[in-house]
Amino acid sequence: MSKTKDVPVYLFTGFLEAGKTKFIQETLEDRRFCNGERTLLLVCEEGEEEYAPDQFADKSVFIRVVESQDQLTGENLSRWLRETRAERVVIEYNGMWMLDLLYSAMPEGWMVYQEFMFADATTFLSYNSNMRQLVYDKLKSCELVVFNRFNGSMDKMDYHKIVRAVSRRCDIAYEYVGGKVEYDDIQDPLPFDLNAPIVEIGDDDYAEWYRDMSEEPKKYEGKTVRFKCRALVRKKLPEKTFIVGRHVMTCCVEDIQFAGLVCQWEGADTVQDDSWMILTAKINFKFNRAYGKKGPVLTYVDSVLCQAPEQAVATFY
Repeated sequence: MSKTKDVPVYLFTGFLEAGKTKFIQETLEDRRFCNGERTLLLVCEEGEEEYAPDQFADKSVFIRVVESQDQLTGENLSRWLRETRAERVVIEYNGMWMLDLLYSAMPEGWMVYQEFMFADATTFLSYNSNMRQLVYDKLKSCELVVFNRFNGSMDKMDYHKIVRAVSRRCDIAYEYVGGKVEYDDIQDPLPFDLNAPIVEIGDDDYAEWYRDMSEEPKKYEGKTVRFKCRALVRKKLPEKTFIVGRHVMTCCVEDIQFAGLVCQWEGADTVQDDSWMILTAKINFKFNRAYGKKGPVLTYVDSVLCQAPEQAVATFY
């Protein structure tokens, strides 16, 4: 059986009039990118600016317009690739469509090589206030977000904080009217001291700590931490084990999930289910049956019962 050939996908997201078409047009006019390799261009959103195929660097670009979400199926994507005999795919994605729709439709072998988001700096903050879930959806996996139409009266920190609440790995660029581009260099120190004998996690910092620990576990190996959490007792857990954690909201109410950790203690059978405590514990990363894999395991040091924090659901912003 022959192996399916990988098809590189270059994905451009953002909302209407964010500059996606202009950037893709310029990319396809560049012979360093458009050099005879057959390219399928999927246009999922048509704004005021239109493509000028006669200005592409060569004639190897084939455009297909996806007019509705119903058309975004694995069958259609495979057919368009087959019809055009394309070797790669460029997608201008509709900002009002969730990315999971695309990911679930992509045929076997289609691999997102690069994902960029474009945003109009003059409207982005409003989009984030009114359509937070859509903004989060476009930021969560992109490698670079470009804020165009930026100007000196705007505060970079307003944009920086929104991006960093979703992703700390995404690069940020500010493109000014006139073409000048500046890259974000704002430092984000953690809101707790990792070098302290006991790392104190504030009530407002649980979500950031939990994510940072998940992304960079080596930093936390052997550390002793203290934080406020809910304690949960479940019959299916291994002996002398209970769960601690908090509910975390990443972008909106619909995505609230319990971000829990396994805690081991000889006195686990004395823990009251659904109680709040200030827990002091040591972190080690190892296999635990509660996870079914290697993960952060807390070793109980001390605890004090307490009231729930004023904001029981932890957030990133």
